[in-house]
Amino acid sequence: MKVKWRKLFIETSAWVTTEVMLNVVGLDNLADYSEFVFQSKVIADATEAFSNLITLVS
Repeated sequence: MKVKWRKLFIETSAWVTTEVMLNVVGLDNLADYSEFVFQSKVIADATEAFSNLITLVS
């Protein structure tokens, strides 16, 4: 697999810069919380879909 080093470097740099800026402003916790909420919703949706699948199979 070929790694596109330039793209990887740019994306990583953008992520690190964003994290530092949010941390300085004090919004890093807010960003982390939104990620947690989004991830929790995805897990809840996946659990519901799995439950529905089991119900259909049974």
